[in-house]
Amino acid sequence: MSTFFTRQVPLALAIAACTLASAQAQSSASSSAPPSTAAAYDGGSGRGSVLPYTQDGYIGLNGGRSNYSLSNGPAGLGLSQDDSGNAYKIYAGGFFHRNVGVELGYLNAGTAHRLGGDTKAHGFNLSLVGRAPLGEQFDVFGKIGTTYGRTRTSGLAATGVSLGKEDGFGLSYGLGARWAFTPQWAAVVEWERHKFKFSDGDDSVNLTTVGLQYRF
Repeated sequence: MSTFFTRQVPLALAIAACTLASAQAQSSASSSAPPSTAAAYDGGSGRGSVLPYTQDGYIGLNGGRSNYSLSNGPAGLGLSQDDSGNAYKIYAGGFFHRNVGVELGYLNAGTAHRLGGDTKAHGFNLSLVGRAPLGEQFDVFGKIGTTYGRTRTSGLAATGVSLGKEDGFGLSYGLGARWAFTPQWAAVVEWERHKFKFSDGDDSVNLTTVGLQYRF
């Protein structure tokens, strides 16, 4: 596996470990805090968060599949193509209003096989989150934000397609649903679209993932 991406896995795991440690500290502090500090917004639950100025915080780990919307070069070359890859993301979020919050995370969209080589994408995402409860344990949510992504495209020079590395910001958005099966743990399913800059042009990568969230 290329060092370009293997370097990101330890980074992502380190982020997760630090975030979990902070979450445990925040949870302990929140449980011992006096009632007067409980509600940061009208009707707030008083749960802590690792993100400043938010509460009802959570951290999560999702895994699933990605789908790249990219061309495979001239049809006459007869190159094989696989637009799907294994994807994962690590993230933290919190709410500054009962129904509005923010989420920050790292995502890796895996590898697509095209142009006689590989195309890879990963990045950091910042999104506004809007949620709507469907009961005490269920809610649905939507996101819109931006992803700072880095990509690398390798392949055959005979395709005539520009190859190499790119990076930059792009629009992101998504939808999901969450089931809180305990006060601290929730299962989540999400669909997201992230715009990346590739060496042969800007295009989108879709992520469909399931995961677990720890709620403070």
